[in-house]
Amino acid sequence: MNRYLSIFALIFRIALGITFIYASFDKISHPAEFAKIIHNYRILPGYLINIFAIALPWIELISGLFLVVGFLRGGALSIIISLLIVFMIAIGINIIRGVNLSCGCFTVSEMAKSNSWSTFIRDTWLFAMALFIYFFDSSALALDRFIKEKTD
Repeated sequence: MNRYLSIFALIFRIALGITFIYASFDKISHPAEFAKIIHNYRILPGYLINIFAIALPWIELISGLFLVVGFLRGGALSIIISLLIVFMIAIGINIIRGVNLSCGCFTVSEMAKSNSWSTFIRDTWLFAMALFIYFFDSSALALDRFIKEKTD
């Protein structure tokens, strides 16, 4: 594999992991406010909103941590790719509806109204980074690689 592609994949893996770690902090600290943001999307049934508001940030945090350290990279990356697809669908639905709302991506503050199109484009770039990692990550600086070498 091309060495440069592998280096970019490593940089993207760490950047994407840090992005998801950072995105989880405010949501973990303020689950009620995050639940209101999820409600504003008008996609999930009411009985799932609180569960989603509590579970999603922890999934983001753990997946991001695993991606950064390179532990269970395939699973962490699969979860992050799935989350990004769900996020893009949810934002896309609200773009079609003509609703511009706070995405709740990095802060749950009501003052953080964002442009839905810019959020969609940002998530598309993150998705492209995730796909790049999927195809070109050579497991450099990954805990998985270290563990595999120790067991061989």
